[in-house]
Amino acid sequence: MPSTKRLAAALVAPLAIATVSLLSLPVMAADRSECIAPAKPGGGYDLTCRLAANGLLETGVIDSPMMVTYMPGGIGAVAYNHVIGVRSDDPNLIVAASTGAAVNLALGKFGKFTADDVRWVGALGVDYGAVVVNADSPWQTLDELMDDLKKHPSDIPFGAGGTIGSQDWMKAALIAKSIDVSPRKLRYVSFEGGGEALAALLGNHIKVYTGDLSELQSQLSSGKIRVLAALSEERVPGAFADIPTATEQGYDVTWPIWRGYYMGKDVSDADYNAWVERLKLLSEKPEFAKIREARGLFPIQKFGPDFDQYVKAQITDFKTLAQEVGLTQ
Repeated sequence: MPSTKRLAAALVAPLAIATVSLLSLPVMAADRSECIAPAKPGGGYDLTCRLAANGLLETGVIDSPMMVTYMPGGIGAVAYNHVIGVRSDDPNLIVAASTGAAVNLALGKFGKFTADDVRWVGALGVDYGAVVVNADSPWQTLDELMDDLKKHPSDIPFGAGGTIGSQDWMKAALIAKSIDVSPRKLRYVSFEGGGEALAALLGNHIKVYTGDLSELQSQLSSGKIRVLAALSEERVPGAFADIPTATEQGYDVTWPIWRGYYMGKDVSDADYNAWVERLKLLSEKPEFAKIREARGLFPIQKFGPDFDQYVKAQITDFKTLAQEVGLTQ
């Protein structure tokens, strides 16, 4: 790649170095593995690249640091276009992606390109959405919130770190749809990020925050918030074990925020499968569970064709929702 494309590239600091023999899966050299984070340093995509880079290094799947390259722009579109147009056959490159990328593809924000223009490799961790209110809120349960939302949908200000059409907004939209309330009737306040939205909740500027479980752990013990529901398929372990899911309370709303990777479409099957097996091997290592947990993520087992189908099914669902609320034609 030209040097201009390497601006802001950073090497992941080695935390442990070990070399293992993986039969047909060779240990990769440092100068041959790279992860593009389609954003500036410090965000979710940075976390996703480092989840792979640090994990692969610490567990010995690679013997030297993986390069992490930052490529912000167009909420992921710049990196997507770059991989498709310039590095579609690069066997050593993976790119960080998430549920947000699936939303943007569904909304056509990556231009003419679709999910079929890359190869979806796998996911190493998942977070889940949550329905959060202030501890002083009159709503003790999700049922109580839903009852009021059904009667007066525009009187309850929701808020989160994303604009209308973002995944945080889609959580609120799905909550409304689950009780046959049009998302268009919602009163939704957009913030720059989850921290700002959470501060607004604590200041009573909004009444409901559709955030993520991982960003709430430090707030649970403070007693300042109440989590009415986790938007997971099943209850998550640890600090969140006592939080009921929306599903078990009778509302068909789930929102997994996966952290995964794609490659160029023209990568050979052998190289693609090698990355699938590499990530799958990493996910099974006990040491990696600690790395994942330290980043506030939960286990997910989706790799190769299974992950490809999962991402494309998500995009189809998001397209349907976007059309129903008038975001797309």
